[in-house]
Amino acid sequence: MQRLHLHLHLHLHPQFSMQSLRHLLLRLPKSKPYAVNPVSIVSLSSFSSFHSSHQRWNQEQNDENPKVWTFYDPLADQIVTTANGDDKCLAGDGEEKRTAGKNKKRDEDSLGSNSQAWSSMARRKPGKVKVSWVCENCGVTPGQWWGTCPSCQTLGSVKQFSESEVSRARGAEVSEAAMRSWLPKKLGNLAPQSLAEVNKGKNQSEWRIPLSGHFGMEVARVLGGGLVPGSLVLVGGDPGVGKSTLLLQLAAIIAQGLGYKGPAPVIYVSGEESIEQIANRADRMRITTGDLFLYSSTDIEDILYKIQPLSPQALIVDSIQTVYLRGVTGSAGNIMQVKECTSTLLRFAKQTDIPVLLIGHVTKTGDIAGPRILEHIVDTVLYMEGERYSSYRLLRSVKNRFGSTDELGVFEMSQSGLQAVSNPSEMFLSEHYTDSEVLAGLAITVIVDGSRAFVIEIQALCVSNSAATRQVNGVQLSRADMIISILMKQAGLKLQDHAIYLNVVSGFKLTETAGDVAIAAAICSRSRE
Repeated sequence: MQRLHLHLHLHLHPQFSMQSLRHLLLRLPKSKPYAVNPVSIVSLSSFSSFHSSHQRWNQEQNDENPKVWTFYDPLADQIVTTANGDDKCLAGDGEEKRTAGKNKKRDEDSLGSNSQAWSSMARRKPGKVKVSWVCENCGVTPGQWWGTCPSCQTLGSVKQFSESEVSRARGAEVSEAAMRSWLPKKLGNLAPQSLAEVNKGKNQSEWRIPLSGHFGMEVARVLGGGLVPGSLVLVGGDPGVGKSTLLLQLAAIIAQGLGYKGPAPVIYVSGEESIEQIANRADRMRITTGDLFLYSSTDIEDILYKIQPLSPQALIVDSIQTVYLRGVTGSAGNIMQVKECTSTLLRFAKQTDIPVLLIGHVTKTGDIAGPRILEHIVDTVLYMEGERYSSYRLLRSVKNRFGSTDELGVFEMSQSGLQAVSNPSEMFLSEHYTDSEVLAGLAITVIVDGSRAFVIEIQALCVSNSAATRQVNGVQLSRADMIISILMKQAGLKLQDHAIYLNVVSGFKLTETAGDVAIAAAICSRSRE
């Protein structure tokens, strides 16, 4: 086989690997009588001397043979050979001139585009896309598609959610940019400090913001003793239960500053109501403090920018599902928007020591709408409960990094707002008449919830010769079934063909085991009349 020593004059980008070019050249089709071996590959700098020595030869051959340009196109992943000439070489009629100019411009654009492509490819890396399945109702992520959500059992609520690494990085950058004006110094200047340095010069009385009055003391009991500066508190509850009323009264108490540093500005930001509507509600609740500022906006960056001159004592956002960040994809209330907005407010609270209180909507199952990580981001999660046709409201804590989660706050909704109930046991008892027959099926017990004892009443109804149905309110159904089974097995009660109904007065959720005896006593009392 004959061998041909072939010298290729290639125009290569400096960043292109010689090894990659050698591999591509060896992949070229080889004819039978000839083989390209060896292939000499020289860097771009070596061609300058070669072109200078052969410049005269090129000029002599210019009139006879066109110039041949051979280069590697990284976008097409192949070696491209083109032939074009100067205006003198391709001189002719007008059409030939235009064709020559187009060919020359095409070659220059091709070389320029290759350089730009290589430089952009060197500094840019495509982001990966993470695909997950999220329930629109409860926010749980099952990991795959389900026709019915395995958590809340909602039909058709599991939707696909795509989140790229570029969007996640952009969301973090946007949140940092939103609060950059609040930062007193760069994060690079921060360094770990010892516990003694952190506590040096700190006054323990300033560790919590006290809440004065009967209403404030009831809220402070649930929070663990007061509002911690720099904390992020999330308040959830059913629509119309009184979340906005609760935080508006709380904002007025903090603005008065009784027992703390004196009056200080508190900003109430609403994305659902106008400032005139909030002012009307405050007037109905007889709130007249002058340090309570109202603002209506849904842009996080605008909110943080407008409240900076006031340097508020606390910030209240109503609600987290209505605000958004401009640099994050999705509309307000989107899973990505809720997550990034909450993270931005968390950084704001930690950097400025300004407590932030958020209102969150709940789903049909009673969970806060949005991703489940929302409850992990915040410091405290409070739930406000209450029956639809009852004026009593219960405030309990399900997460508290600064206190206990066993405390319970009891309030009564009135025309002037929420009022603290001084004796909560009164609302958990019904009116008794000693000479009435309805006393059968009633049982009273004492339970401990947090640091207080409550007297509650349990009502039972047993209907014989009826379908064996069981309806409970305030007690877990599995727990009630266990107690009924014990009474049938150990006490010998014939409850197989009875319809049994259980109720805890005033909507109290009975979770302590001390109420089991009262449940059994109420069922026995009603079955025996």
